Amino acid sequence: MRGDVLDRRRAGILLHPTSLPSGVLGPDAFRFIDFMLASGLSVWQTLPLGPTHDDGSPYQCLSVHAGDTRLISLELLAEQGWLSPEAALVDDADMMIYRRAQLEEARHGFAQYASAEERAEFAAFTVSQAHWLDDFALYQSLRREQGGYSWVDWPAPLRDRAPQALRDARTRLADAIEQARFEQFLFFRQWQSLKRHANARGILLFGDMPIFVAHDSADVWAHRDHFMLDEQGRTQVVAGVPPDYFSATGQRWGNPHYQWRHMQDDGFRWWMERMVTQLALFDLVRVDHFRGFDAYWEIPAHSHTAVDGRWVKAPGDELFDTLRKTFDPLPLVAEDLGIITPEVEALRKKYRLPGMKILQFAFEGGPGNPYLSHNHMPNGVVYTGTHDNNTTVGWFEDLPHAAQEHVLEYLGHPREPMPWPLMRCAFASVARLAVIPMQDALALDGEHRMNLPGTTEGNWRWRFAWEQIPGDLSSRLRRMVEMYGRAG
Repeated sequence: MRGDVLDRRRAGILLHPTSLPSGVLGPDAFRFIDFMLASGLSVWQTLPLGPTHDDGSPYQCLSVHAGDTRLISLELLAEQGWLSPEAALVDDADMMIYRRAQLEEARHGFAQYASAEERAEFAAFTVSQAHWLDDFALYQSLRREQGGYSWVDWPAPLRDRAPQALRDARTRLADAIEQARFEQFLFFRQWQSLKRHANARGILLFGDMPIFVAHDSADVWAHRDHFMLDEQGRTQVVAGVPPDYFSATGQRWGNPHYQWRHMQDDGFRWWMERMVTQLALFDLVRVDHFRGFDAYWEIPAHSHTAVDGRWVKAPGDELFDTLRKTFDPLPLVAEDLGIITPEVEALRKKYRLPGMKILQFAFEGGPGNPYLSHNHMPNGVVYTGTHDNNTTVGWFEDLPHAAQEHVLEYLGHPREPMPWPLMRCAFASVARLAVIPMQDALALDGEHRMNLPGTTEGNWRWRFAWEQIPGDLSSRLRRMVEMYGRAG
């Protein structure tokens, strides 16, 4: 599904698949599409789908191409005949040791029972994705062999990809490498099945692409020349943002910065390949931290906070010009939050990328605040909040009384309790896409937020339960969606 995907008014929901009741791409995911259809919603927005580190953050993934194998549904594998029905009775993303054993069993089942067509499909996948899959499968196998340590702490021949060391590792770890390839095949196969199901019912899948890459990742290990690293592979400068709404000391993300000149010299091939993967997964992609394509915040690696950073110019214009020659129109949304300069705004407008408006940011600074709904533009995406915000109920409860009164006055002193007035404001906006986090649709308080920026504990774990969905929620959402011309 290509072309201008925001060619009309739409309404969507923000829910990462790990927040489904089971946390996997099985029956819960298809049931969620049924819920969306009943509610008149036509866009399902997720967070990045890559394999995470132990903290679970989808913004610090082990690969920019690979999928998170925690999302693979054992139940669907049993339906395929590659796993026993009994093995799939426990199908929960958190049962990692159990799931790992069952995915190994599924590979044996595939070897025994897969049809000729399915075997050919697997073979074609390993060939078409070899440009990233071979390195990722080797990296994953080595990382497990090395006790989960980052590649910079591996023995020097493996760290530095000495040819003989890699040949020996491919022989020694052949079975683990094949297992890693197979699991990626399963992930992409199940995701594409879900995507076809959604698209056939008029629902678009809206993904998220972090601008930066985790230092401990297959991409940095395999392409060190693309990143600002020393001879031992360690970072010299790292990414983040200066002090802002979320943190008084800024955010030190720790990602390595790109060697932009090197990337530009080879025609941004790495970015082109990354975009191909994203557009195979999604109909629309949010580009996280868009302002970093104009200028990025460079922090000395030894600094413990982001305060001592500086802005450095990036070749965003050249990159997006290159991407547009292949992917036109660019099905991208710019995450243009934070410190936005005229240059950043000009870059977004030049490539006609929708920006983002967060209503929770709207009620400070007077009537000129760009997040207030009367200042929105059609080429945009409006949210009550995102994965980085508190839930709307939690946000409103935390406001001082005077600020609450100001919000309610702007919203016309609504009779409905929060979060419905702010949701109504989002749906009424002229922005062509309005997206509501699932927590807001369920009117949940701050105990249910997905992430608290600047912290590393307790994030990315939230799930809803089907029992939390009121019986009239779909009809109530549909009435609002239809009222504001956003019906799917």
